[in-house]
Amino acid sequence: MKTISFIQPSRNNLKYLKWSYNSIRKNLGYIHEICWADDFSDDGTWEWMNEIAEKDPNVKIHRNEGPNRLGHTILYDTLVDMASNDIVMIYHADMYACPKLDEEVLKHLEPGKVVSATRIEPPLHPDGPEKILKDFGIEPEEFDEHELMRYLDEGVDYSKKPTNGIFAPWAIYKDDFLAIGGHDPLYAPQSKEDSDIFNRFVLAGYDLIQTWRGFVYHMTCRGSRFKDGALRNPAGQVFMKGRESTEWLEQNVRSTRNFIRKWGHMVKHDEVMCPIIPPKYDVGLVVYNCDYNLLRELEPWCSCIYIEDTSVISKYISDEQKNTDFDLKDRVKPYIKGKDNKKNDSVLRLNSRLKSNFEWKNHGVLVKFDTKQLNANNFQHIVNLSEIIASSGTKGRLELDIYKFNIRSLKTYEKDLILVK
Repeated sequence: MKTISFIQPSRNNLKYLKWSYNSIRKNLGYIHEICWADDFSDDGTWEWMNEIAEKDPNVKIHRNEGPNRLGHTILYDTLVDMASNDIVMIYHADMYACPKLDEEVLKHLEPGKVVSATRIEPPLHPDGPEKILKDFGIEPEEFDEHELMRYLDEGVDYSKKPTNGIFAPWAIYKDDFLAIGGHDPLYAPQSKEDSDIFNRFVLAGYDLIQTWRGFVYHMTCRGSRFKDGALRNPAGQVFMKGRESTEWLEQNVRSTRNFIRKWGHMVKHDEVMCPIIPPKYDVGLVVYNCDYNLLRELEPWCSCIYIEDTSVISKYISDEQKNTDFDLKDRVKPYIKGKDNKKNDSVLRLNSRLKSNFEWKNHGVLVKFDTKQLNANNFQHIVNLSEIIASSGTKGRLELDIYKFNIRSLKTYEKDLILVK
């Protein structure tokens, strides 16, 4: 059997990491390498990792010495670089490795392919066709290993054919991972880094395969989102409402906005978690009567937005720049109103005091509208700009609701996003 390097960053997740490690060694043996990164934990994780590494020669360890968290977006890639094997598996610290997980994944894996196992999860999230929802415990203390094994023996439909979705745990040849630059640090410390790299796998031409014969039991989201653990109500039902950490909620907003800036749309996938990637266009928004709050809502959805009030621009850039690696001075620019004597109507010109890398006239697609007419319904046209432009199928001018489009070029840029530079 080929050997795998399991890639497991962890932060203050010691009880889950112990549970996960024991499952790998119990059910898969000692032939596979385990690579751990401690993300400046204060719960004894680093001390325990050192104890295990002294006894288990197939364990590699790394520590972020702080004082700030790096997150798994960064540490996944640190560990992939450390890995000794040709095959790496991105593997969460709250996953239990079921017997034959490795065999079933490796049956499908070859260069140019990414292979996911199937998750069995307690009902912390809605059910879906890409996973199995079964409650064998929401914490290691109540984990019912015996019942899980019985389900694997008697309850699983092993005749189900592989699907083409992707979700952790997923395995890939290390060279294929490095060829596209790994995870994008834009999303550090976490959230949306997985959706981003999944898009890039598809655009790079990698085949996505999910086996329905290899399984993990996944507690889910214990590193940040549900870092205080899961609870049950008096009736024994899983109770997670309101338990998302403030840290996760705030970072999820930042990462979602950065995903939209990069890709031009929200995360999209089909029912089995295969990415759907609309085309990425060079879109300029020219917006009348835009205040600070509307600028915040609109800016991520385009290449550049042009508004009139320079004081709003300055405040927005000052407030938001810390949340993104994109240079907002290249994305938010002013215009001045003037009169075109020949046409006798308002025209827009760039403020000559602020030179830009390109003028709004040079965008492939220019969209003009007045925010006085903007509402929740027609804002959805902004959300769906990629699909609207693609469906137009031709260059030229068109109007849709409050929006005036000038499509000068249908050139797309999504393949420019494959490689993290």
